[in-house]
Amino acid sequence: MLGNEFQGLRDSGSRYDRPLVSEKIIDQATRSRIERFLDSSSVAPAIVLEVGWVNGLGAIQTLARSGVRVLALDHRPYAIGLRSRYGLPVLCPDPYAAEQRFAAFLSELTELLPAPTPIFATHDDGLASVARTLPDLGGKLLCPSPDAERLDVLQRKRWQLARAAEVNVAAPRTLYPGSASEARQAASELGFPLFVKPSEPIAFRKVYPKRRVFRCDSMADLDEAYAKAEPYAPMLQEVVPGGDKELYTVGSYLDANGRALGVFCGRKLRQTPRSRKLVPRGVGSCRHGESLWVPELVEDSLRLLHVCDFSGISQVEYKRDPRDGQFKLMEINPRLWMWHSLAAACGVNLAHIAYLDLIGRPPEPRTSEGRRKHWAITLMRGERPVLARPPFVEPILSLRDPKPALVYLYRYVKNLGRL
Repeated sequence: MLGNEFQGLRDSGSRYDRPLVSEKIIDQATRSRIERFLDSSSVAPAIVLEVGWVNGLGAIQTLARSGVRVLALDHRPYAIGLRSRYGLPVLCPDPYAAEQRFAAFLSELTELLPAPTPIFATHDDGLASVARTLPDLGGKLLCPSPDAERLDVLQRKRWQLARAAEVNVAAPRTLYPGSASEARQAASELGFPLFVKPSEPIAFRKVYPKRRVFRCDSMADLDEAYAKAEPYAPMLQEVVPGGDKELYTVGSYLDANGRALGVFCGRKLRQTPRSRKLVPRGVGSCRHGESLWVPELVEDSLRLLHVCDFSGISQVEYKRDPRDGQFKLMEINPRLWMWHSLAAACGVNLAHIAYLDLIGRPPEPRTSEGRRKHWAITLMRGERPVLARPPFVEPILSLRDPKPALVYLYRYVKNLGRL
């Protein structure tokens, strides 16, 4: 049974996608909770959308520890970030599966906010929904990302690679077949193994939510993968060799004039998941990472973001190719990434930097240069524990925010028998 703090949506049944004109989505009890939480303050809070994992939880914590009131939004009552003591938990409609209702929810929410309020989306789908909704909200919500039209273009992998070529940023060899027969010819040219990637990833993930790419080791693999990816502008890309430690990240916040107010640089040391049924070797999310300043990567990333006419929060990811030592572009993510709390621990709190800039109080620029720390999720079901070298950031098991830790440990122990 949900506690009172998780009530808030009137109807999640057959009318979930199409609210009635007279229907209020946020009930009176939730309105009162939000009003009490904001306590008649004239200072804008921050909103963090989709807090089911460490990227959302990290955003809540890093903002709140900087003195910002945080509304934590998620459509899943079990989302771990809804347990954080640092934010007010509010259930909302699914921003992607029920976008109309989500837009109406945001419109109602803005009525309760004291000033234009920054909103931080932690996943691509939610970010796209927010971007499409913003024009109808009259500037009441502020998002540290491009507008909907530019965001749609930016999230296309082929467009990213084209911009990289313009500014001499290296990338894996990539071909763009227009048919299954052309895909076979391209595979013969690239050689196996190779990746089949959707150039339009958001639509692809709606159909294949647990898969990012297809790894192909044979023509039979290619035929199957291309057939599945064909509606999403598939591209064939060489597999850059090397382990998890070759994956580097530059995270930054650029203001509306393209000035970098915050820059972080680091690399992964280990990825998750270790199982390769759906996620092939070389693809995954960070389980253990470290800050590591690489000047040439920072320069390449800022040059690439400028040619993209980008402003906001981003992660630019590379893989170092041991064959030639080049750092090759993997992708640009126009949002907070999973281990951004390491950047905050290194003095580059990107969420707070963006918040201050969006409300008209831009801070002085800062970088993580010279800071060496680790970040690690110590316990994950089905994988060995990670014991990181201090000083390190543990994004879940925090004594300063114990409830998410206790909930996570309960779920971890409960599922030990299924390992």
